[in-house]
Amino acid sequence: MKKAVLIILLILSPFALTAQASGPMISFETETIDYGDIAKGSDGVRTFIFKNTGDMPLEIQGVRSSCGCTIPKKPEAAIAPGANGEITVKYDTNRVGVFRKTITVNTNVSSSAIIALKIKGNVLAN
Repeated sequence: MKKAVLIILLILSPFALTAQASGPMISFETETIDYGDIAKGSDGVRTFIFKNTGDMPLEIQGVRSSCGCTIPKKPEAAIAPGANGEITVKYDTNRVGVFRKTITVNTNVSSSAIIALKIKGNVLAN
């Protein structure tokens, strides 16, 4: 009986290896960017860097922010497997005070099609 089970496992093991998840996968270097304390009117552009860790092209289908004071920009082309991509975010630094904003990213990744990125900081009055 043990030999039969071993033989079945040996026969099916190549199929188990190919049954692993395939498709695009996304991995961000960080999902939160902290601007820290910044001066009013200073450069509000920051970049989220990600990598397609899957085996098929990754599509960033859309990005949107939680308010009009934050403007995200997505890559237009699909990201090849193993390649890096960027999502840039511009916060309006003419608004003084503490801020916390969410950027929603829609992708073609089946396990996590929607990702929430965050920016935070404090714009100081001059």
